[in-house]
Amino acid sequence: MNKNIINLVSKMDLNKSADEKEIMEVENRIGVKLPIQYKEFMLYSNGAEGELGENSYLVIWPIEEIISLNEAYSVNQYTPGILYFGSDGGDIAYAFDIRNENISIIEIPFESIHIEDAQLCAYDFNDFIEKMYNE
Repeated sequence: MNKNIINLVSKMDLNKSADEKEIMEVENRIGVKLPIQYKEFMLYSNGAEGELGENSYLVIWPIEEIISLNEAYSVNQYTPGILYFGSDGGDIAYAFDIRNENISIIEIPFESIHIEDAQLCAYDFNDFIEKMYNE
């Protein structure tokens, strides 16, 4: 796990680590390999919540809640090809765009049913954390 990322998230409420079996079960159910940096984070802290930097609030869902929360938000029905993994604690969801081999991170309003409403946040998980911290 990247030491800079550990430092950036140090003031957030962190959870106990996930285990690789839990991550693999989710990957098998969704049929996609999750990004390595995200998996490294989950092995460090299975989700997190709190202020990130001076202006951001971030909720990263525990791995065991990913599938049920995506089902609850009808993500596959309305915006297939994305996988929610967290939020800003309000109206914005953070998601992996899994439509391409190179998985990026997007933000999209929870109430949106149009992928066109999504905005690119970052091309990898560590960059996402750094950008959120520096906003």
